[in-house]
Amino acid sequence: MRGLLSSFANRASAGRALAKELAKREWEAPVVLALPRGGVPVAYEIAKRMRAPLDLVMVRKLGAPGHRELAIGAVVDGDNPQTVLDNDTIAMVRPSEDYIERAIEDALAEIRRRRSVYGIGGATPLEARTAIVVDDGIATGSTVKAALKAIRAMQPAKIVLAVPVAAADSLAAIAPSCDEVICLSQPRPFTAVGTHYADFGQTSDEEVIALLAKARAIAAES
Repeated sequence: MRGLLSSFANRASAGRALAKELAKREWEAPVVLALPRGGVPVAYEIAKRMRAPLDLVMVRKLGAPGHRELAIGAVVDGDNPQTVLDNDTIAMVRPSEDYIERAIEDALAEIRRRRSVYGIGGATPLEARTAIVVDDGIATGSTVKAALKAIRAMQPAKIVLAVPVAAADSLAAIAPSCDEVICLSQPRPFTAVGTHYADFGQTSDEEVIALLAKARAIAAES
């Protein structure tokens, strides 16, 4: 794990900084996997520099009752959807079992909507490839944990987690789920991912679609 920077102008700037760090190494058959939507602008810059395929990990956070930004877990779509629950947060907010079941159903419905909007088919095969998993930052880590669990089931040769900024405790808990972690900043105290960006505006579906198209065009030229 590394801690190199303290703040970023925007997600694209953070992506370029991560790409520069990743470019110091040779990676076997890399595939860049972004957590939508905020991870896509970061991941695009990495995929562009590495001239690697860009794909999405269709993961959705499960928000706590009355505090949707507080994650009680996350779910990843696929042939066998993967759910990871944050038991410590669940013990604190005590959502009902019905609430959790509805939250999972709503998350999967939103993932299906995004698949349709983004025009995404099946996932990129990962066997014998390096999966570089990218998000714009990590607070509790629930969504990333779910993503890594689903990716590991696809049997890549190696999983590399690459993020601009993360809470140190959360990153330490996540690290065993991947083979390597590259993180540019682990500030203490950590408040929220957005406080470490000058511009942390919401990433739109339209931006995701445009960046995926640009990445496909770059990969086709390689």
